[in-house]
Amino acid sequence: MPMFIRDGRFEVTETGFRWLHGTEEVRIDAWAHDAVRVQARPGRLSATPPYALEPSSAVPTRARILDTGAYLEHGACWVRMTETGILSFGIVGDTEPRLQEVESPRAFDDPGRFFRSRSSDEFRVEVRFRAHERERFYGLGQHQHGLFDQKGAVIALEQKNTEVAVPFLYSTRGYGFLWNNPAQGQVELGRTRTRWIANRADGIDYVVVMGRNPEAIITTYADITGHVPMMPDYAAGFWQSKLRYETQQEFLEIAREYKRRGLPLSVLVIDFFHWTRMGDWKFDPVAWPDPQAMVDELQELGVEVMVSVWPTVSGDSEQFAALAGNGYLVQTERGTNALHLFSDTDTNGTRYLHYYDPTTQGARDAIWRIIKKNYLDRGIRTFWLDACEPEVHPLDLDNMRLAAGNMEKVGCIYPMMHQKAFFDGMVAAGIDDVLNLTRSAWAGSQRYGAALWSGDIDSTFEALRLQVVAGLHAAMSGIPWWTTDIGGFYGGQVKDPLFRELIVRWFQYAVFCPIFRLHGFRDSWDYKRGGANEVWSFGEQAYAIIRELLFLRERLRPYIIDQMKIAHERGIPPMRPLFFDFPTDTATYEIADQFLFGPDVLVAPVLEYGAVSRSVYLPREADWENAWTGEPIAGGRRLEVTAPIASLPVFQRVGAGLPFVQ
Repeated sequence: MPMFIRDGRFEVTETGFRWLHGTEEVRIDAWAHDAVRVQARPGRLSATPPYALEPSSAVPTRARILDTGAYLEHGACWVRMTETGILSFGIVGDTEPRLQEVESPRAFDDPGRFFRSRSSDEFRVEVRFRAHERERFYGLGQHQHGLFDQKGAVIALEQKNTEVAVPFLYSTRGYGFLWNNPAQGQVELGRTRTRWIANRADGIDYVVVMGRNPEAIITTYADITGHVPMMPDYAAGFWQSKLRYETQQEFLEIAREYKRRGLPLSVLVIDFFHWTRMGDWKFDPVAWPDPQAMVDELQELGVEVMVSVWPTVSGDSEQFAALAGNGYLVQTERGTNALHLFSDTDTNGTRYLHYYDPTTQGARDAIWRIIKKNYLDRGIRTFWLDACEPEVHPLDLDNMRLAAGNMEKVGCIYPMMHQKAFFDGMVAAGIDDVLNLTRSAWAGSQRYGAALWSGDIDSTFEALRLQVVAGLHAAMSGIPWWTTDIGGFYGGQVKDPLFRELIVRWFQYAVFCPIFRLHGFRDSWDYKRGGANEVWSFGEQAYAIIRELLFLRERLRPYIIDQMKIAHERGIPPMRPLFFDFPTDTATYEIADQFLFGPDVLVAPVLEYGAVSRSVYLPREADWENAWTGEPIAGGRRLEVTAPIASLPVFQRVGAGLPFVQ
């Protein structure tokens, strides 16, 4: 049978090597430590944006050209390329590859790298790797599919409300893989192939990270994409929010009531429609007559104000003409330049809205000047970046154009560039501990202080179960700050016994999330005014339990701040799967309904309506104790734990000494 051999040549570079073929160039560069970057395209490579990567992370290293191809060692990683262009990657000291492109010895076989022309300089690109039956995959952002091990799944690489594409995954074969491409596409984690697809791109661009445990891989990933800032101390406490507080007086009364009741409160949130019109980015002076006095009073009470800021712009906004005239709005390739059908403060119906384009420095600077004048200069130093996927109807990404390119090509990066606008502005204003809540993210968003939440989910036990898994995947995607709407967003009726049980169980889970935040759309079909959603809104029994959880969070704040410092310095997420700390305990790779909160706390939330007990697995290689009773329990075993409505199964490592009980 004839073999179709590709004729190519190798050249050593300062940071690796490249392979030149008549129709393709492939470049391999050592990247930070324990990682290599791969770039390829038909013709010759040209300078490309860093996208997720921190600039200038390539480092000098020595490659070797062999009779059979080329070889490079860098930290814990080696990479080998055959003379026919097949790439494989492994851990130094092991000869067996951990990741390997498929081979295509026959003309009709799928090649490891595939390009299909979309234009003279853009392509549909694919990379195909060999599959392994026992390989497990975690990460890839935040999704609502409920799968823990994502082997066998097809994951869309596009941003939607509740679906967040962060194209980094962790493999149990000992590597991390970053698809450094913000295009719309998908990843197929099949039994016969692992395939990464970008619908429109300049070429192939990915990074492989090698490590002997999850911690090593996640730490290197943080080094190459950026470290999360140090979380501000206030953000470790309790956040109160609802859809929505309509007036300054109503808003202040909520804070005053928390203080009258002696309850901890760290952040109070002003949701949408506090503005005059979409895109004005300022308070409505009728409903919010004196924002400065409001902020001053709340700061005296020890409460930070967060304000919702959307990237949408109405044609009636006072900012519209300047933004449009300077080319700072997202454009359409065809048809009317309108993207999102929604209402505004002064309309009963809906209208089409525009989005600003954060991929230009000029647009980011222009937006930030407005935000600074109307919010930051009044003492508001944390923002809620809602609807930043961006949310458009219909989702025809090929019909949208940013300064950085067609949305089909670069659209996944939109939320990160929006986050960069606020981060850069806040740092320039002297704020080092930047934190902004956001509904979407991409690889590298963490370096801009993005705190991801899981979007507009339902108020059901099923949704709660899905969020536990979603949060663990977000952690394995390099996003240390993550949270949910406690109680879910849609459908909660505060007098419904089922919902009251749900809100208690959700609070018990959320007190161990990186951010502890209540939000929701309660009791109303009018989305301009939801019902009551304060901790005392759900009946006396629920209130008594929730109250104790607020004080538990306060007692744990020193421990939480310690974990946030570790996240800042080493990229390690405070909330993480059991296997992160116990990678040799194979049982932990299947446990999707428990998690670690820092190294010392194991949480097993109750996720079923009416449940009064649940099964808990305690990993081996550690000694545990019941956090509430102090009862010691050896690791490496499963036990049934009682959990009536006021109780949550939590365990701490023996000797941790955390103040669970007053």
